Amino acid sequence: MAIHIVLVEPEIPPNTGNIARSCAATGAHLHLVKPLGFSIDDRSLKRAGLDYWPFVKLEVHESLEEFLQKYQGRRMYLATTKGTHRHTDVSFRDEDMILFGRETRGLPKDLIAQHQEDTLRIPMSADTRLRSLNLANSVNIILFEALRQLDFPGLE
Repeated sequence: MAIHIVLVEPEIPPNTGNIARSCAATGAHLHLVKPLGFSIDDRSLKRAGLDYWPFVKLEVHESLEEFLQKYQGRRMYLATTKGTHRHTDVSFRDEDMILFGRETRGLPKDLIAQHQEDTLRIPMSADTRLRSLNLANSVNIILFEALRQLDFPGLE
């Protein structure tokens, strides 16, 4: 069993390193969609992931189009502040894929428009709704909700 975390064009190495660490600790698969705002060999990326990197199930994709074609037909959710559903309103299943956009712009607007019914949001106050939480925090909130619903498969 696994949840797939997909980072589309991530920009900040420590965010990706922290997310990689969470994926390693939970058995989630991590997908990085290029272009990346850093090198995978970046020291700050490795430092954030510490000694977890050998345990990360990592797949790197050359583009969003390549990723979408490869995983066509899979259940995917798009995490966005403009999401239709709260992240707790979805019934997650094994092998679901959750897409997160880059830190400065989120996911592409046309992708969100095409898949509006599959969008998720984390509830936030009206004062901050136009902004978003830190990417690593957002991934963890949604990842752990999915794992909770699946009864934390393989985790102690």
